[in-house]
Amino acid sequence: MKKLIFTVAFIGLIVAVKAQNLQLHYDFGEGRKMLTSTVEMFRPDKYGSTFFFVDMDYGSDQSGIDNGISLGYWEIARAFKWNETQKFMPRVEYNGGTMSVGGGVWIPIENCWLAGVERTWASADFSKILTLQANYKYIKNKEDAAFQLTAVWTVQMAEGKLTFTGFADFWKEGMDWTFNGEADTDFRFLTEPQLWYNPCKNFSVGTEIELSNNFVGDEFAVKPTLAVKYTF
Repeated sequence: MKKLIFTVAFIGLIVAVKAQNLQLHYDFGEGRKMLTSTVEMFRPDKYGSTFFFVDMDYGSDQSGIDNGISLGYWEIARAFKWNETQKFMPRVEYNGGTMSVGGGVWIPIENCWLAGVERTWASADFSKILTLQANYKYIKNKEDAAFQLTAVWTVQMAEGKLTFTGFADFWKEGMDWTFNGEADTDFRFLTEPQLWYNPCKNFSVGTEIELSNNFVGDEFAVKPTLAVKYTF
C-alpha cells in the first residue's frame, strides 16, 4: 500500500510540475534596456529528473551591443533515483556560455561542472514545492574545489492563477573586479524570484527581479523585468 501511495503521488508530481516553456523578458535595469529569452524544461521520470535552460540576451543601445545576441548561456542538470522511498537524490550539472563586451570582443563564461545531492519537499496537492541542493563545483582554470548551495521553489496561489517561483544560488568563486591580480571577493550570490499571472493554462504575464551580490561587478544589484511566458 505504501508503495502504491508513493507511486500515485509521484505520478501526481510529474503531472503537476513537468513543463517546457519559452519566456521573453524586457530588462529595464540600469544600463540594460534589452530583451532576454529563456527556453526552459523540467521533466521528472521514474529514474529522477532532468532540467535545463538556455538564456540569450539581445543587444541594445543601452548595453553597448546594438546588434545581434550579446550573451548565450545554458545549464543542464540530472538528478538520479533508484527506489520509491529515496529522500536524497544524487545530481550532476553543467553550466557554460559566452558573452560580448563590445567591439567584437567575446569572453567565455567558464565551463562549470557540479556534483552533489538534492532533497525535494512538496505539499499534498503539489501547490508548494521546495528543492534544496548542495554541490561540489569545479570551475575550469579557476576553482578546483568550490561549492554551490541552491534553493528552488514554486508556490501556486489563487487556484493556479498566480505562480511564485524562482531560485537562489550561493557559491564560492574568486572575482578580480579591479583587475589588480587579486580576488576582491571569494563568494557570489544570485536569486531570481518570478511572479506570474496565468489567465489560461498556457500563457502567463509577469515579472522577474534579479537580485545579486558580486555577480556582475563588486556590488549589490537589482535588475527587474517585465515578461511573458508560453508553456507547451
